[in-house]
Amino acid sequence: MSFDVQAIRAQFPILAQQINGNPLVYLDNGATTQKPDAVIDAISNFYRHDNSNVHRGAHTLSDRATSAFEQARVAVQGLLNAGSSDEIIWTKGTTESVNLVAFSWGQANLKPGDRVLVSAMEHHANIVPWQLVCAKTGAEVVPIPVTDAGELDLEALDGLLDERVKFVSIVHVSNALGTVNPVAEIIARAHRVGALVMVDGAQAVAHFDLDMQALDCDFYTFSGHKLFGPTGIGALYGKMALLEAMPPFMGGGEMIETVSFEQTTFNRVPYKFEPGTPNIAGAVGLAAAITWFNGLDRAAMMAHEQAVLDYAVECAHNYPGLTLIGQADQRAGVLSFVLDGSHPHDVGTLLDQQGVAVRTGSHCAMPIMSRLGVSGTVRASFALYNTREDVDALFAALDKVKLFLF
Repeated sequence: MSFDVQAIRAQFPILAQQINGNPLVYLDNGATTQKPDAVIDAISNFYRHDNSNVHRGAHTLSDRATSAFEQARVAVQGLLNAGSSDEIIWTKGTTESVNLVAFSWGQANLKPGDRVLVSAMEHHANIVPWQLVCAKTGAEVVPIPVTDAGELDLEALDGLLDERVKFVSIVHVSNALGTVNPVAEIIARAHRVGALVMVDGAQAVAHFDLDMQALDCDFYTFSGHKLFGPTGIGALYGKMALLEAMPPFMGGGEMIETVSFEQTTFNRVPYKFEPGTPNIAGAVGLAAAITWFNGLDRAAMMAHEQAVLDYAVECAHNYPGLTLIGQADQRAGVLSFVLDGSHPHDVGTLLDQQGVAVRTGSHCAMPIMSRLGVSGTVRASFALYNTREDVDALFAALDKVKLFLF
């Protein structure tokens, strides 16, 4: 099994630059991944040759744009192994997808006494929408506890799952810790008490094979920019029966069937949830990213990524004054840490001076930071184009950070 990471890196033009006189070491993939030439070219070609609005045009450009746009939906269906492309709804990204489900399904179905379970390691985007909807409906958001190792407490989850729980919204991979949650097991347990489940796959989509038929989740969502695609495009998968029963999330053009001042009727799924002019170029770019991603030897890619992460964890364990935050047995893509006696922001700034790009702070996950007793961390997050040499560069740069700070 082999993975030619240098050949992969050569397809990402942004990685060839220098930052502050040093080769760029990009370790902020949890925030966004870089884009290969295939994606950049697809977006450029769309605007150069096919740019038009979709679905209603009676001319060639609109026909070509519509075909590319709907074929992109089919590409997402294939990526997720959804039952139908009609179960794929375009959104701006994971945050909008969660809001769509919370405000559409949640406001229509939750009532006083009901509970929505979210884990204590969730991104704010999977907490705040549920708080807003529960404040309107009288339902309650209940956190699923997390252990000191940064893993979901499954015994505590079992204690929470009862007939009051109507919905469980859970992250597949923690953006702050890299913890991989046993989502298939969580889905099965939640379904036994009649609860629906949504999985936030933003941090999982670039690392794992995904199969909605095998998972049997009710909703799954991801953002295109976390899968080497453009920003501003994402997708929500939902089981068709649920989507058909849900009311529209927003109103406007395209999501309607007929409009009069006496009555408005709504379009079929998925268009019922897609008002206005969509991000057509974004969908085209995401389709190109999926095609590119599907062309990789996925098993070799995953082995490469795991080897790089394992090496980073080993280096971290052996680095004096560094404390890893999150010690889950199963993790993906993230090394989250603090340096004794230093503020994460200072560390990140000094790393940037040496060309090493990381993210610092709470990572939009304040509850898990509070649970683990830190205000924030330095987060190095990895993608398929990262190497052991990138890890070495990170720790060499940390040596200089320590000299400067101490």
